[in-house]
Amino acid sequence: MDQSLKPLDVVYGSAVGIERQRVVLRNTYALLALSMVPTVLGAWLGVAFNFSFLAGNPAIGFVAFMAIAFAFFFGIEKFKNSGVGVMLLLGFTFFMGLMLSRLIGAVLGFSNGVQLISLAFGGTGLVFVGMATLASTMKRDVSTMGKWLMMGVVVLLVAGFANIWLQLPALMLTVSVLAVLIFSAFILYDLKRVIDGGETNYITATLAIYLDVYNVFQSLLSILGVVGGERD
Repeated sequence: MDQSLKPLDVVYGSAVGIERQRVVLRNTYALLALSMVPTVLGAWLGVAFNFSFLAGNPAIGFVAFMAIAFAFFFGIEKFKNSGVGVMLLLGFTFFMGLMLSRLIGAVLGFSNGVQLISLAFGGTGLVFVGMATLASTMKRDVSTMGKWLMMGVVVLLVAGFANIWLQLPALMLTVSVLAVLIFSAFILYDLKRVIDGGETNYITATLAIYLDVYNVFQSLLSILGVVGGERD
């Protein structure tokens, strides 16, 4: 009798696992959408009040930004199973909106700035939809991508930090193009982890995917500002 029931147990357990993954994915999408509200608010306030985060000393600003970001990461991870984690995540997205405001303000200085922002937003949306569709349909295991993508992020951080002193437009453009490619792949990787059950906490999943989307948008906007910005 035990042997005859075993297949039913396996099927039932599999069904429960699949439903749990769907719930995590739905919650992740909902929280990701919600996280865009404080991001937009932070960016709008930053542009309105000319927010500048240690602009006079970019190196110290970079280090301070990383310290604040990792403090948020620690807090979100610590409280990821409670509402405190959601509030910390939303606070982090507001902070990231503030940090984005300087780039948005610079792009708005172009006569076609609004169009460039719309293009970056639309391009980011297309990337996200494309990667989400691919993640939900592909059967291939992409877990091995993680370490290579992280190595790519480290290279981007080092190159970006070095360019604080080098001030090479070509290097900045190269970093932005590579960032679009790397973080687009990260969207696929992080969504696939949720779909396959590798990530079971929707707050942690949202943080990862939010950073992917944020970096794709920021990098696309940087590229468009360099190659498509028009002065009056």
